[in-house]
Amino acid sequence: MERSDGIRRLVLDTNVWLDWLVFADPAVGPIRQAVQDRRIEIVMDQPCEAELERVLAYPIRGSVAPADVQALWMVEALGMVRRLKRNGDGAVPPSLPRCRDPDDQKFLELARDGNADFLVTRDKALLALARRRYQPLPFRVVTPVQFHEVHRAAA
Repeated sequence: MERSDGIRRLVLDTNVWLDWLVFADPAVGPIRQAVQDRRIEIVMDQPCEAELERVLAYPIRGSVAPADVQALWMVEALGMVRRLKRNGDGAVPPSLPRCRDPDDQKFLELARDGNADFLVTRDKALLALARRRYQPLPFRVVTPVQFHEVHRAAA
């Protein structure tokens, strides 16, 4: 799945963004390092950005982060992504399976439309969908730990 330039393209679901921005989860440390080393790029579109902004305003560990902290988290996230804009060229994109949770479908669509190699998630519905074999996906759906294992093995 690696491109000729050696850079892998990822989509991160909202929970992985929270792990990165809010909780400094060590499981996403290798992704953070790979972005800093320019070995991977993360793609994001407007629907996923809007969800991240909305979720960052939810109570976290019993309190809502101040608006300026939420804004800093968004600046950090948006500063490291390549934003995908849908061009509406009329082409019919390849079909995707329907996710059990309709709110997660946007991540599948972004991974497809952004030519991602991986959709990194901890979401049970997305991970379950990836295990189904009747409709293969054009990208892999993995947890942050699984991505690290694949990425490390390829290095």
